[in-house]
Amino acid sequence: MRCERIESDISSELRESNQGEVIVRSGILALGVAIAVGVFLVTVASAAQPNAGATGVGSVFVSNPVQSLGDESLTDQKDSDAAVPAAAYYDVTLRNLDGSGYLRGDYADIYSSTGNLAYSPTNTFRYTRHQDEFEQVMAYYWITEAQRYIHSLGFGEGRRAIDNRPQRVRINQWGLDNSFATDHPKNELRFGKGGVDDAEDAEVILHEYGHAIHFSQNFSFASEEAGAISEGFADYWAVTVSDVVAQSLGVPELEPLPCVADWDSTSYTRDVPHCLRRVDEDLHYPADLNGEVHHDGRIWSRALWDIRQALGNVEADTIILQGSFDFPGTTMPALANSTVAAAQQLYGAADALVVRQAFVDRGILQ
Repeated sequence: MRCERIESDISSELRESNQGEVIVRSGILALGVAIAVGVFLVTVASAAQPNAGATGVGSVFVSNPVQSLGDESLTDQKDSDAAVPAAAYYDVTLRNLDGSGYLRGDYADIYSSTGNLAYSPTNTFRYTRHQDEFEQVMAYYWITEAQRYIHSLGFGEGRRAIDNRPQRVRINQWGLDNSFATDHPKNELRFGKGGVDDAEDAEVILHEYGHAIHFSQNFSFASEEAGAISEGFADYWAVTVSDVVAQSLGVPELEPLPCVADWDSTSYTRDVPHCLRRVDEDLHYPADLNGEVHHDGRIWSRALWDIRQALGNVEADTIILQGSFDFPGTTMPALANSTVAAAQQLYGAADALVVRQAFVDRGILQ
């Protein structure tokens, strides 16, 4: 799985493990439009009437079975239920449902899937990974919880709203081991199904939602550095939200927190721990820039991670989100200065000094 926003040209897909190993997979990326060939979309109609209500129950991974079980030996085994112990599944409350019986609500709309759309007149959505509906439940739950977390930080309450709407999602409709976010011709997230199905890993879902956050903040992708910032933020967002939710549920986190997508990456990395990327690597601006957004984003994600380590998730994430509004798509130093200004405005000089030092340590600010 390579997490990304939609980019132009037909290109090969480069994956980088935390050890720098590059794995190449081919994919077709068209400007603003994703074309999936040979996908058969099925929408389920049912005569049963749902019980209207704001909540339901579903089974999910928190954030993924490698993380919660501390087992780096797990592998996909072609979507086999036997590949993942039952202890990896957690019953959770599905909030903000619209009462239609589908996985639609205030913050997420699972509107299309290869296979049946999950439906329950009692809002009961318990599936296992062999069933296509499982990834639908994962996407609904993790996007909804991410948006509820954003609200808990004041955005959409007293501060400017961020993607405060039903985020459209398509599941298992990208035949490659890849997922992406796009805002043209429609704003949606699409999750692929190669290797470990991408939406089985909450950190893949949260990464793509990180791009949707930037789309909603009038964040411009006008430069390579802007793209790298969004990739770095999306990696960081995956880690911070998965940690917040796991702690709220009392679910153990037994693998390194800075490792992104521990479960999805078992399909394309050899080193242990398995990581799509990490948010704690010792890279510096501008010396370590190489023009590839996923690589360069690791400079930015490390700065955000250091801010979180110093200030805690609530202040760090509030500052980071506030600083990202209306970014004109220029450079890392420009957004770093905006983030420092947000810290000053929100929490005062002491926090601003901490935030500035995190960017100085990466070479982004002087």
